[in-house]
This record gives sequence, structure tokens and C-alpha cells, in this order.
Amino acid sequence: MGLKSFDRHKESLRDGREVYFDGERVADVTSHPVLGVGMSFAGIDYKLAEDPGHRDLAVCTDPRTGEEYSRFYRIPENTEDLLKRRELIAAGSRVNGGPPLIKEIGTDALFALHIVADHMDRHLGTSILPKVRGYFEACRAQDLGFAVAQTDVKGDRGKRPSEQHNPDVYVRVVDRREDGIVVRGAKAHTTASPFANELIVLPTRAMAESDADYAVSFAIPVASPGLKLIAEVSSHPGGNRFDYPVTTDLKMVDTVTVFDDVFVPWERVFLCGEWRYAGPLANTFVEFHRFTAASYKLPMCELFIGAAQLIAEYNGVANVTHVRDKIMELIAWTETTRGLLVAASMEHKVVPPGIAVPSITLTNIAKHHFARNYHLMVQNLQDIAGGLLVTAPFRRDWENEATRKYLDYYLGGVEGVSGVQRTRAMKLIRDIAASGFGGYQEILSIHAEGSLAAQRITILRDYDVKRCVEIVKSYLKD
Repeated sequence: MGLKSFDRHKESLRDGREVYFDGERVADVTSHPVLGVGMSFAGIDYKLAEDPGHRDLAVCTDPRTGEEYSRFYRIPENTEDLLKRRELIAAGSRVNGGPPLIKEIGTDALFALHIVADHMDRHLGTSILPKVRGYFEACRAQDLGFAVAQTDVKGDRGKRPSEQHNPDVYVRVVDRREDGIVVRGAKAHTTASPFANELIVLPTRAMAESDADYAVSFAIPVASPGLKLIAEVSSHPGGNRFDYPVTTDLKMVDTVTVFDDVFVPWERVFLCGEWRYAGPLANTFVEFHRFTAASYKLPMCELFIGAAQLIAEYNGVANVTHVRDKIMELIAWTETTRGLLVAASMEHKVVPPGIAVPSITLTNIAKHHFARNYHLMVQNLQDIAGGLLVTAPFRRDWENEATRKYLDYYLGGVEGVSGVQRTRAMKLIRDIAASGFGGYQEILSIHAEGSLAAQRITILRDYDVKRCVEIVKSYLKD
């Protein structure tokens, strides 16, 4: 009970879960040559709690019992809670080189479930909130890790769930039994699911009455019969820190998550047919998750700044005006995103049952500002680096004495910077901004945590434009 060590979490994943990668079923995700790296990467939340340098940030104490628990499980009640959560998310991403997300996304979902369940109980006379609280407290006591399956595969995106020619492209209830429900369908882009203990399923959109079978939310163990995870990773190469200094230890793993008639007991079902609440649950989760998303992206922004400055110095162009301008843009991009998150924490709203929700407008502007400018910042970094970014020789060329002497002689930068130093800096930039992983990050910036269009819609919907119109009208009175 209480905090779980990284080793205990690793052991808990050896439970017969059905995971596939590159055409084969994976016997053990913790020891697989590729997924095993992803498992170690995803487990950073557990490692932070064990690290003396991060323990004060990563661990909370229950004042009633004295029990220690992960800060991710602290339900935010005020500005300090939100700022600490943001800081912890950024710390994990900074230590890891990328977002771990094994507790972040799951607790985002649980906060949203508390809010929507409370609203349902007060308006429908249901008893969903006690189930959510019971599940939350059990997970906290066991320090479980989560994945969240929200994005349905969708099929024909011009049609509603109930209008699809294939009825299973949205997850749906196919049977209601005395002891629970049976669900069928598939979700896409489920992050870190092979390394989670629990899978929380949420609706992906608002529903109509005809879509009631698709208005479903529940939680199940990842080893549940009928649950199948088909995994892909953001980068395959590994074990070569010279050519892949970031992604050797960074494997972002996402799955197509298949529900092949999976049984869910009623005590784990949070939404089943209440179609009016599908949209609010989806949106409430996203508002927490966009705050998480912008928080974990900040260390990558810092990496861009440091890499741009270092390679500019190695190339001898650090004082060139257009280079300084590009580095300034990287700094402004980073600090604007960070400042918006701090402001969102300070301008939070407390909603029943007593949960602090960061400012929806400011959170969405932070996420939109990061994502809208991501490709431009990649361009800035690539422009400063130069063509060796993609043509620099590989590690084995440097290990071969017949070629190394030429490479070191000809590929050096300013005086005192050897060819190998400059090449290694180029390799790092290539790894994050001109590789398969770099492309993955560019796609994430557009689509992860909701599209740019979704953020713009949310900003317009949440902001009080009428107040501004009234201000203008006040100047137009005689």
C-alpha cells in the first residue's frame, strides 16, 4: 500500500497482458528490446518519488493518516496545487527527455470524472461520484499507473457514431448484464498503455440520443480478457547514443486499443447511456489534459533553446543578427507558454466537488501558442544548425581510424571545437527535429490533446466576448 517503487511497478506489468509489436505478441513488455526502453521511460513518475532531489515535489502526505502518496493523486484545490502539479510534470519531462505520462493523464481523467459524476448525481439522482471516489482512493492506495483511451478510430468522420457503416469504429456497449456491461470497438493513440496497470476509457465527443450506446466511460485492468494493445513507438533506433542521444532512452509508445467484447463490472462503469454527459466529460478531461500537455512540453522548448545556442557557438554565428533573432523567438515561445500556465493556475475556478480547474481560456491559449508555433521553431533550429544536421557521418565512421582523422580535421567548428563535438551537437538536433521522432513530435503538436481548431473553439466559447462588446457600447452612448 502507499508509494510503489519502480521495481514493484515493473513487476506488476508481468500479468499476461495482450500486447503486440511489429507483428508479434510480446511475452514481457518489461524485457522487450524496444518496448522495455519505453517501459523504463514511462516509469519516471515512480523514479522521481525515489529520487532525493525530487522527492519533496513528487510525494505528498495525507494529514489524516500520515500516509505518503504520489503528488499526481493530489486533487487540486488551489493555485499552489496547480503550480506544484505543473512543476512536477515539467520535472519528469526534463529528467526523461520527454513526457512520461503514466500518472498524469490518468489523474487528469479522474479529476474530470469527479466533476462530471458530481453533476450527474445532483441532476439525475444517480450515485456515480461514490464509485469514482472509491476507485480513485483504491488506485491512490496502490499507487497505480494509468493509460487513458479517449480517441475513437472514428471511421467516416462526417457521420455520428450511430450513423457509421461499421458500428464498432466508436467503442460501444453491446450487452448489459446484471453484473456489468460488455463493450466492443477500438481507440487510437492510447499513450503508454502497455506500461499501465489500469485503462480509463472516456468518450471522445458529444453524443446525440441515437448515440446512447456509445456514451460510455469505465476503467479496467490492462490485463482484462479481450483487451488487445497493438503498439507503435516514436523511434526505433537504440543503443547508439552518438547518433541518437535523446531517443536511445526515449521511446514514446502508443497503441491501437481493441476491445474485443470486454466485460466491465458495474462498480467500474462511470457512464453508460447518459448521452448528454458524454460531451461534458470529454471536454472536462481535455481542459485538465491541455494544462498537463503544455506543462510537459516546456522542457523540450528549453532543449531547443540550448541546442540552438550551442550549435550557433560551434558554427561561429552566435552573434549574427538573424541567428540571435531566432534564438529570441525560441525564448519568447517558451516563456509565453510557461507564463500562460502560471496565469492559468492563478486564475483557476473551483467547481463542485471542490476541485480547482485551471483557467480554460489561458490553458487553451498556452497549448495553442505552443502548437501553432512548433513548426516555425523547428525551422529556426534547423536553420541555425545547417546542412550537417542531416548529412553528418554516423558513429561508426568516427570509430574507423581510416576516416576519423579526416572527419575531425574537416568538420571542426570555431577554434577549440573538434569535429566530433560539432557532429554530436548536430546529431542531438537531428534526433529531436529532423528524425522519425522529430516528425512524431510535429504531428503531436498539431493533433495531441485536441486539434488547433478545437483549442480555438474552446477559447471563443469560454471567453466573455459579450463583456467586451458592452465596453464598446458604453463609448457609443450619447
